[in-house]
Amino acid sequence: MPAFKAPAPGFAVRFSPFHENRLLAAASQHFGLVGNGHLIVLDLAAAGPGPGAAPVPVFSFPTSDALFDCVWSESHESLCAAASGDGSVRLFDAALPPAQNPVRLLREHAREVHGLDWNPVRRDAFVSASWDDTLKLWSPDRPASVRTFRGHEYCVYAAAWSARHPDVFASASGDRTARVWDVRDPAPTLILPAHDHEVLSLDWDKYDPSILATASVDKSIRVWDVRAPRAPVAQLAGHGYAVKRVRFSPHRQGMLMSCSYDMTVCMWDYRAEDALLARYNHHTEFVAGIDMSVLVDGLLASTGWDEMVYIWPFGTDPRAM
Repeated sequence: MPAFKAPAPGFAVRFSPFHENRLLAAASQHFGLVGNGHLIVLDLAAAGPGPGAAPVPVFSFPTSDALFDCVWSESHESLCAAASGDGSVRLFDAALPPAQNPVRLLREHAREVHGLDWNPVRRDAFVSASWDDTLKLWSPDRPASVRTFRGHEYCVYAAAWSARHPDVFASASGDRTARVWDVRDPAPTLILPAHDHEVLSLDWDKYDPSILATASVDKSIRVWDVRAPRAPVAQLAGHGYAVKRVRFSPHRQGMLMSCSYDMTVCMWDYRAEDALLARYNHHTEFVAGIDMSVLVDGLLASTGWDEMVYIWPFGTDPRAM
């Protein structure tokens, strides 16, 4: 299957919501501790014939600081955003040459920006999550944030918009909670003591707007019904180290994808008695980024600190050529 060697350890990968052959990847030198970052747009169609042809980078932009996350705009096919270690959010237009990028530099967070997510319902806003314990709501047309959300007591690692409710998103924090927010209210509508250790990632079910999955340093994924949050509806154990990211499938109800510092990617069905559907061990270092295509059912992507980006269909071997 297609694979790409990045110029630095990979931290995030995202499929385009407009073009089924395009991906966005964020990479950072020296594992994000010091050095430059790289934002890369990969094109599968430009790779040429053959199942093992490498994706072609059609846009590449080096940054002066590490990049920890990236996301495509839901309203503009070439617009994307990157989360930077210098506390900024950078907007890029892949249709413009590097000399005209970034098209906007948003500097408000006091520490590293670690997570980004674009609103898939309204499509006109995105949220950032930072190690300064806050989240910020942005519009790409405005030079300043629309609102700041405070309440977490430690680093905020990730945020995820509801796939159904245009004003609702959730956040994951090192304070061991997940919190649900409504953009019309500066305080969280739900504080969920999700794990006994740091919560690193979370995502909403694309078919049931009440279901939220959280991933933690405790090696587990927990699935919650936010209408009855006293106990998880499922707990998925199988990773050997911290679970870095979790994603719900946009095509198959109940299916999740996760990646971990144990160097594996796992697929799950949280509703099944035997929840683990597949385990992939194609990476040789920490796996930091995963995604599932919204345009192609079953198409998966991952990236890790081995500097590799893999793209493959569910049920196949990512390393098969």
